[in-house]
Amino acid sequence: MGCIIEENDGDDVVMEPPPNFSMVEEGIYRSSCPRPCNFSFLETLNLRSIIYLCPEPYPEENLEYIRSHNIRLFQFGIEGKTEPSLATLKDAIRGALKILIDVRNHPVLIHCKRGKHRTGSLVGCLRKLQNWCLSSVFEEYQHFAGIKSRDADMKFIETFDVVCLRQCLHSIIYQYQGYGSKKRRLLYREDNVQKPRITSI
Repeated sequence: MGCIIEENDGDDVVMEPPPNFSMVEEGIYRSSCPRPCNFSFLETLNLRSIIYLCPEPYPEENLEYIRSHNIRLFQFGIEGKTEPSLATLKDAIRGALKILIDVRNHPVLIHCKRGKHRTGSLVGCLRKLQNWCLSSVFEEYQHFAGIKSRDADMKFIETFDVVCLRQCLHSIIYQYQGYGSKKRRLLYREDNVQKPRITSI
């Protein structure tokens, strides 16, 4: 996605999205880690939350931005250079999915460092929850990962147990929003549901 030019009182304001930016579906976006040059673009998304999938501390300039815009940060530290344990990865993805499908957190941006492997794995598991066929899930993953696609990521997505996740999310109801819309949305019932865990910043 290229730069967006917006006119503001006769002056052109260039808004640059982060690399690998894309809309996953209405209210859900994905990208690499935003840099200060991307902040003007992020403002157009009216973000309510960010899901950050790296173990490293969130960049200070990004912290300042989200604080000033009242954006909540949910961090799930998944190692990128070394392969995390399967149990750790499953726990992180399950936790991130619970935040992701709660529409009270939307609009939400998912990102890791480059928006490829960790972000792709989370989106892939979301697609399984949405009943996408596996070939379409892999096609989307490979589109963003490019030549750096990881067999381990696709194997994880393939074996990820969405049935177990649905059972864990018994307090979630499926609901279609908008006349004629075929997009499945997930909403928490307000009763008997734990509040999402917010990372301290």
